[in-house]
Amino acid sequence: RDPHVWRDPKRAQAMVRRIAAGLAAADPAGKAGYEANAARYLERLEALHAWVEAQFADIPRARRRIVTSHDAFAYYGERYGIDFLAAQGISTRGEPSARHIARLVQQIRRERITAIFIEGMANPRVLEQVAGESGARIGGTLYSDALSGPDGPAPTYEAMIRHNTNRIAEALAG
Repeated sequence: RDPHVWRDPKRAQAMVRRIAAGLAAADPAGKAGYEANAARYLERLEALHAWVEAQFADIPRARRRIVTSHDAFAYYGERYGIDFLAAQGISTRGEPSARHIARLVQQIRRERITAIFIEGMANPRVLEQVAGESGARIGGTLYSDALSGPDGPAPTYEAMIRHNTNRIAEALAG
C-alpha cells in the first residue's frame, strides 16, 4: 500500500493527534502546550481539507484521472475522488519497463487522460516520453516526497497541498 499517508489532510489530522499525545506522554509538563498547538493545527488542516474539496467540486468524477511519476497520491486520490496512474510503482528507484510504458500510453489514449504530472524529485524523461507518445500534456510539477526550497511553491506541508491541488484542479478543469 502507498506509504504516503500524509497526502490526505484528514489522515494528517490523525497523525497530529498521535504526535501531540506522544509528546505529552514523554513530557507531561508540556502537555497543555502540545494540546493547544495541536488544536490550532488541526483547525488549519480542517480548513485545508475543506478548501481542497471545494477545488474539485465542479469537476465531474469521470474527468478526475491523471498520470504521475510514481504511486504517491493514493490517499489523496481516495479522499478527493481522483484516479492516479503512475509510470512507476511506489518507489522512485529504477525505471519502468518498456511494456509498462506502452500500456500506460495506450491507457492514456483510450481513457482520454489529458494531464501528466512530473514530481519534484523524479526524472522527467520517462513522463516526457509518455506525454509525447500519448498526446497528453505535462501539467506541471507536483511535490510528493519532499517540499520545495523555502523560496519555492511548496515550502510547507500546507503550501505543498495547496500547490498540488491547484496544479491538479487546473489540469482537470482545462
